[in-house]
Amino acid sequence: MADHDLPKQGRCQCGDIQIEVSGSPVLVEYCHCRSCRHSAGAPLMAWAGYDRSDVSITGGSPTNYQSSATVVRTFCGRCGTSLTLADERFPDEVYISLASFDDTEAPPPEFHIWRGERLSWLETADELPRYVQFKSDGLRE
Repeated sequence: MADHDLPKQGRCQCGDIQIEVSGSPVLVEYCHCRSCRHSAGAPLMAWAGYDRSDVSITGGSPTNYQSSATVVRTFCGRCGTSLTLADERFPDEVYISLASFDDTEAPPPEFHIWRGERLSWLETADELPRYVQFKSDGLRE
């Protein structure tokens, strides 16, 4: 079993909210969209998408925020840590912020999405595939 298949624990910065995931992620991505940048206060976000049934909130109650017509994000109401993202276009998946995992080394991102909205002054040095919007749209940069 690969390391990314083992149960992974995560939490917000203050520790009020704890998350556990099991199984393999369905995808791991960097997102450059404006909504992710604003919700994290960072130039991009890294997400691991899991089957909804593999994700459990094991402590605390995150605060929900509908950031767009199809997306609901959660965060810690005390410290503000961005925790999850659920998009009704992908109803069987929940995305967990990689930065919220206790072990942030695995799983590593596999590609970039929403590069059409990236900050002009941010360029990444990796050679991962880059998509204008979603990977499923197939429009590569």
